Amino acid sequence: MPMYDPRPLPKRALIAVSSAHKPLYKDGKETGLFITEALHPYNVFKENGLEVDFVSETGTYQPDWLSQQDEWLKGDDKAAWEGQKGDFRKKLDSMYKAGDVDPDQYGIFFASAGHASLIDYPESTQLQRLAAKVYCDNGIVAAVCHGGAIFPNTINAVTNESIIVGKKVTGFTTKGEEEEGVLDTIRSWNRPTIEEAAAKAGATYVSPPGPWDSFTITDGRIVTGANPASAHATAVATVKAFNDLPNHDPEIADIEKKNEGDEFPKARNERHGQQQHSV
Repeated sequence: MPMYDPRPLPKRALIAVSSAHKPLYKDGKETGLFITEALHPYNVFKENGLEVDFVSETGTYQPDWLSQQDEWLKGDDKAAWEGQKGDFRKKLDSMYKAGDVDPDQYGIFFASAGHASLIDYPESTQLQRLAAKVYCDNGIVAAVCHGGAIFPNTINAVTNESIIVGKKVTGFTTKGEEEEGVLDTIRSWNRPTIEEAAAKAGATYVSPPGPWDSFTITDGRIVTGANPASAHATAVATVKAFNDLPNHDPEIADIEKKNEGDEFPKARNERHGQQQHSV
Protein backbone atom coordinates (compact mmCIF):
# COMPACT_ATOMS: atom_id res chain seq x y z
CA MET A 1 0.00 0.00 0.00
CA PRO A 2 1.49 3.41 -0.96
CA MET A 3 2.35 5.82 1.80
CA TYR A 4 0.65 9.16 2.14
CA ASP A 5 2.62 12.02 0.64
CA PRO A 6 1.72 15.24 2.52
CA ARG A 7 2.81 17.48 -0.32
CA PRO A 8 -0.20 19.36 -1.71
CA LEU A 9 -1.71 17.98 -4.89
CA PRO A 10 -1.62 20.28 -7.92
CA LYS A 11 -4.65 22.57 -7.88
CA ARG A 12 -5.34 21.66 -11.46
CA ALA A 13 -8.11 19.65 -13.12
CA LEU A 14 -7.91 17.58 -16.28
CA ILE A 15 -11.23 17.15 -18.11
CA ALA A 16 -11.31 14.13 -20.40
CA VAL A 17 -13.31 14.32 -23.64
CA SER A 18 -14.43 11.60 -26.02
CA SER A 19 -12.71 11.48 -29.40
CA ALA A 20 -15.42 9.24 -30.85
CA HIS A 21 -18.38 10.13 -33.03
CA LYS A 22 -20.99 7.90 -34.56
CA PRO A 23 -24.58 8.10 -35.87
CA LEU A 24 -27.05 7.90 -32.99
CA TYR A 25 -29.94 10.25 -33.66
CA LYS A 26 -32.54 10.66 -36.39
CA ASP A 27 -31.26 11.15 -39.94
CA GLY A 28 -27.81 9.92 -38.98
CA LYS A 29 -26.98 12.82 -36.70
CA GLU A 30 -24.00 11.92 -34.56
CA THR A 31 -23.08 11.63 -30.94
CA GLY A 32 -19.83 13.08 -29.63
CA LEU A 33 -18.93 15.32 -26.71
CA PHE A 34 -22.05 16.45 -24.82
CA ILE A 35 -21.08 20.10 -24.52
CA THR A 36 -22.46 21.05 -21.11
CA GLU A 37 -20.89 17.97 -19.54
CA ALA A 38 -17.53 19.60 -20.22
CA LEU A 39 -18.60 23.25 -19.94
CA HIS A 40 -20.30 23.09 -16.55
CA PRO A 41 -17.36 21.32 -14.84
CA TYR A 42 -14.97 23.76 -16.51
CA ASN A 43 -16.92 26.69 -15.07
CA VAL A 44 -17.11 25.20 -11.57
CA PHE A 45 -13.40 24.40 -11.48
CA LYS A 46 -12.41 27.87 -12.69
CA GLU A 47 -14.76 29.52 -10.19
CA ASN A 48 -13.00 27.59 -7.43
CA GLY A 49 -9.53 28.68 -8.45
CA LEU A 50 -8.37 25.56 -10.29
CA GLU A 51 -6.50 25.61 -13.55
CA VAL A 52 -8.21 23.45 -16.17
CA ASP A 53 -7.03 21.57 -19.24
CA PHE A 54 -8.87 19.34 -21.72
CA VAL A 55 -7.61 16.05 -23.08
CA SER A 56 -8.83 13.27 -25.36
CA GLU A 57 -7.27 10.05 -26.53
CA THR A 58 -6.46 11.47 -29.97
CA GLY A 59 -6.38 15.19 -29.15
CA THR A 60 -9.57 15.69 -31.18
CA TYR A 61 -13.30 15.85 -30.50
CA GLN A 62 -16.64 16.31 -32.22
CA PRO A 63 -19.66 17.89 -30.52
CA ASP A 64 -22.77 15.80 -29.95
CA TRP A 65 -25.63 16.96 -32.17
CA LEU A 66 -28.30 16.83 -29.46
CA SER A 67 -26.14 18.79 -27.03
CA GLN A 68 -26.17 21.76 -29.42
CA GLN A 69 -29.95 22.01 -29.61
CA ASP A 70 -31.83 24.80 -27.86
CA GLU A 71 -33.36 22.55 -25.21
CA TRP A 72 -29.88 21.56 -24.03
CA LEU A 73 -27.78 24.63 -24.87
CA LYS A 74 -29.06 28.12 -24.15
CA GLY A 75 -28.15 31.45 -22.57
CA ASP A 76 -24.62 31.70 -21.19
CA ASP A 77 -23.90 28.10 -22.14
CA LYS A 78 -24.73 28.76 -25.77
CA ALA A 79 -22.64 31.93 -25.75
CA ALA A 80 -19.66 30.07 -24.25
CA TRP A 81 -19.90 27.40 -26.95
CA GLU A 82 -20.45 29.74 -29.89
CA GLY A 83 -17.96 32.32 -28.69
CA GLN A 84 -14.89 30.69 -30.13
CA LYS A 85 -12.63 33.37 -28.71
CA GLY A 86 -13.74 32.66 -25.13
CA ASP A 87 -11.58 30.77 -22.67
CA PHE A 88 -13.71 27.61 -22.76
CA ARG A 89 -13.51 27.21 -26.53
CA LYS A 90 -9.85 28.17 -26.63
CA LYS A 91 -9.02 25.45 -24.13
CA LEU A 92 -11.32 22.88 -25.72
CA ASP A 93 -10.14 23.50 -29.25
CA SER A 94 -6.49 23.26 -28.23
CA MET A 95 -6.89 20.17 -26.05
CA TYR A 96 -4.04 17.79 -25.39
CA LYS A 97 -3.53 14.32 -26.76
CA ALA A 98 -3.61 11.94 -23.80
CA GLY A 99 -0.26 10.34 -24.54
CA ASP A 100 1.43 13.73 -24.27
CA VAL A 101 0.09 14.59 -20.80
CA ASP A 102 1.94 14.28 -17.49
CA PRO A 103 -0.61 13.13 -14.85
CA ASP A 104 1.60 14.41 -12.05
CA GLN A 105 0.45 17.92 -12.96
CA TYR A 106 -3.16 17.25 -11.89
CA GLY A 107 -5.06 16.62 -8.66
CA ILE A 108 -8.39 15.97 -10.41
CA PHE A 109 -9.33 13.83 -13.38
CA PHE A 110 -12.89 14.41 -14.60
CA ALA A 111 -14.42 12.31 -17.41
CA SER A 112 -16.98 14.31 -19.36
CA ALA A 113 -19.22 12.38 -21.67
CA GLY A 114 -21.81 11.97 -24.37
CA HIS A 115 -22.88 8.58 -25.71
CA ALA A 116 -19.65 8.60 -27.73
CA SER A 117 -17.78 7.86 -24.50
CA LEU A 118 -19.26 4.37 -24.57
CA ILE A 119 -17.38 3.83 -27.83
CA ASP A 120 -13.86 5.00 -27.07
CA TYR A 121 -13.41 5.30 -23.29
CA PRO A 122 -13.27 1.51 -22.70
CA GLU A 123 -10.29 1.32 -25.08
CA SER A 124 -8.65 4.69 -24.37
CA THR A 125 -5.54 3.34 -22.72
CA GLN A 126 -3.83 6.71 -22.37
CA LEU A 127 -6.84 8.35 -20.72
CA GLN A 128 -7.04 5.35 -18.41
CA ARG A 129 -3.35 5.80 -17.61
CA LEU A 130 -3.96 9.40 -16.60
CA ALA A 131 -6.99 8.60 -14.45
CA ALA A 132 -5.22 5.69 -12.74
CA LYS A 133 -2.14 7.77 -11.93
CA VAL A 134 -4.19 10.64 -10.46
CA TYR A 135 -6.09 8.13 -8.35
CA CYS A 136 -2.99 6.28 -7.18
CA ASP A 137 -1.39 9.62 -6.32
CA ASN A 138 -4.36 10.14 -3.96
CA GLY A 139 -6.20 12.62 -6.17
CA ILE A 140 -9.87 12.71 -7.17
CA VAL A 141 -11.29 10.84 -10.16
CA ALA A 142 -14.78 11.81 -11.31
CA ALA A 143 -17.16 11.09 -14.17
CA VAL A 144 -20.57 12.27 -15.28
CA CYS A 145 -23.27 10.49 -17.28
CA HIS A 146 -21.55 8.08 -19.73
CA GLY A 147 -18.10 9.13 -18.55
CA GLY A 148 -18.10 6.14 -16.20
CA ALA A 149 -17.33 3.96 -19.24
CA ILE A 150 -13.68 4.71 -18.48
CA PHE A 151 -13.75 3.08 -15.04
CA PRO A 152 -13.71 -0.70 -15.70
CA ASN A 153 -10.31 -0.57 -17.44
CA THR A 154 -8.82 2.11 -15.18
CA ILE A 155 -6.71 -0.09 -12.94
CA ASN A 156 -5.48 0.61 -9.43
CA ALA A 157 -1.81 -0.33 -9.54
CA VAL A 158 -1.95 -1.43 -5.90
CA THR A 159 -4.90 -3.84 -6.17
CA ASN A 160 -4.64 -4.63 -9.90
CA GLU A 161 -8.41 -4.12 -10.06
CA SER A 162 -10.63 -1.34 -11.34
CA ILE A 163 -10.56 1.79 -9.21
CA ILE A 164 -14.32 1.42 -8.64
CA VAL A 165 -14.24 -2.07 -7.13
CA GLY A 166 -16.35 -1.93 -3.97
CA LYS A 167 -17.46 1.66 -4.68
CA LYS A 168 -20.93 3.11 -5.06
CA VAL A 169 -21.28 4.93 -8.36
CA THR A 170 -23.98 6.40 -10.55
CA GLY A 171 -24.23 7.27 -14.23
CA PHE A 172 -26.75 7.34 -17.03
CA THR A 173 -29.51 4.80 -16.46
CA THR A 174 -30.44 1.95 -18.75
CA LYS A 175 -34.02 3.21 -18.43
CA GLY A 176 -32.84 6.53 -19.84
CA GLU A 177 -31.30 4.75 -22.83
CA GLU A 178 -34.64 3.06 -23.45
CA GLU A 179 -36.53 6.34 -23.16
CA GLU A 180 -34.18 7.94 -25.68
CA GLY A 181 -34.68 5.01 -28.03
CA VAL A 182 -30.95 4.35 -28.34
CA LEU A 183 -30.46 1.12 -26.40
CA ASP A 184 -30.53 -1.02 -29.55
CA THR A 185 -27.87 1.20 -31.10
CA ILE A 186 -25.66 0.81 -28.04
CA ARG A 187 -26.08 -2.95 -28.31
CA SER A 188 -25.01 -2.74 -31.95
CA TRP A 189 -21.80 -1.07 -30.78
CA ASN A 190 -21.21 -4.10 -28.55
CA ARG A 191 -21.00 -1.85 -25.52
CA PRO A 192 -22.61 -2.27 -22.08
CA THR A 193 -24.71 0.43 -20.48
CA ILE A 194 -23.16 2.32 -17.57
CA GLU A 195 -25.20 0.24 -15.11
CA GLU A 196 -23.93 -2.98 -16.64
CA ALA A 197 -20.33 -1.79 -16.85
CA ALA A 198 -20.31 -0.70 -13.20
CA ALA A 199 -21.66 -4.04 -12.00
CA LYS A 200 -19.18 -5.98 -14.11
CA ALA A 201 -16.32 -3.89 -12.69
CA GLY A 202 -17.30 -4.77 -9.12
CA ALA A 203 -19.03 -1.52 -8.19
CA THR A 204 -22.54 -0.95 -6.85
CA TYR A 205 -24.61 1.14 -9.23
CA VAL A 206 -27.02 3.59 -7.57
CA SER A 207 -29.79 4.96 -9.75
CA PRO A 208 -31.00 8.57 -9.52
CA PRO A 209 -34.66 9.12 -8.56
CA GLY A 210 -35.40 9.53 -12.26
CA PRO A 211 -33.24 9.23 -15.40
CA TRP A 212 -33.07 13.00 -15.84
CA ASP A 213 -32.83 14.13 -12.20
CA SER A 214 -29.65 15.81 -11.03
CA PHE A 215 -27.89 13.26 -8.84
CA THR A 216 -24.32 12.69 -7.69
CA ILE A 217 -22.48 10.31 -5.37
CA THR A 218 -19.14 10.68 -3.62
CA ASP A 219 -17.52 7.48 -2.41
CA GLY A 220 -14.02 8.15 -1.13
CA ARG A 221 -12.04 9.66 -4.00
CA ILE A 222 -14.52 8.58 -6.69
CA VAL A 223 -17.22 11.10 -7.64
CA THR A 224 -19.94 10.32 -10.17
CA GLY A 225 -22.99 12.04 -11.65
CA ALA A 226 -26.01 10.60 -13.40
CA ASN A 227 -26.74 12.69 -16.50
CA PRO A 228 -26.25 16.07 -18.21
CA ALA A 229 -28.32 17.78 -15.53
CA SER A 230 -25.82 16.51 -12.96
CA ALA A 231 -22.69 17.98 -14.54
CA HIS A 232 -22.64 21.10 -12.36
CA ALA A 233 -23.45 19.23 -9.13
CA THR A 234 -20.87 16.55 -9.89
CA ALA A 235 -18.18 19.18 -10.40
CA VAL A 236 -19.16 20.90 -7.13
CA ALA A 237 -18.92 17.54 -5.33
CA THR A 238 -15.55 16.93 -6.99
CA VAL A 239 -14.19 20.24 -5.70
CA LYS A 240 -15.46 19.45 -2.21
CA ALA A 241 -13.83 16.02 -2.27
CA PHE A 242 -10.58 17.59 -3.45
CA ASN A 243 -10.63 20.30 -0.78
CA ASP A 244 -11.39 17.71 1.91
CA LEU A 245 -8.31 15.65 1.10
CA PRO A 246 -5.71 15.55 3.90
CA ASN A 247 -3.35 17.28 1.45
CA HIS A 248 -5.52 20.34 1.99
CA ASP A 249 -5.77 19.98 5.77
CA PRO A 250 -2.48 21.18 7.29
CA GLU A 251 -3.21 19.63 10.70
CA ILE A 252 -3.79 16.16 9.26
CA ALA A 253 -0.82 16.55 6.92
CA ASP A 254 1.44 17.29 9.89
CA ILE A 255 0.16 14.25 11.78
CA GLU A 256 0.64 12.01 8.76
CA LYS A 257 4.14 13.33 8.14
CA LYS A 258 5.15 12.45 11.71
CA ASN A 259 3.76 8.94 11.22
CA GLU A 260 5.21 8.04 7.85
CA GLY A 261 4.90 4.34 8.64
CA ASP A 262 1.09 4.55 8.65
CA GLU A 263 -0.88 3.66 5.58
CA PHE A 264 -2.50 6.60 3.84
CA PRO A 265 -6.04 5.24 3.44
CA LYS A 266 -6.69 4.98 7.18
CA ALA A 267 -6.90 8.72 7.85
CA ARG A 268 -8.74 9.43 4.65
CA ASN A 269 -11.35 6.73 5.13
CA GLU A 270 -12.22 8.19 8.50
CA ARG A 271 -13.07 11.45 6.74
CA HIS A 272 -14.68 10.12 3.56
CA GLY A 273 -17.79 8.00 3.63
CA GLN A 274 -20.33 7.52 0.87
CA GLN A 275 -22.36 10.65 0.18
CA GLN A 276 -25.39 10.73 -2.08
CA HIS A 277 -26.91 13.98 -3.26
CA SER A 278 -30.10 14.44 -5.23
CA VAL A 279 -30.18 18.04 -6.41
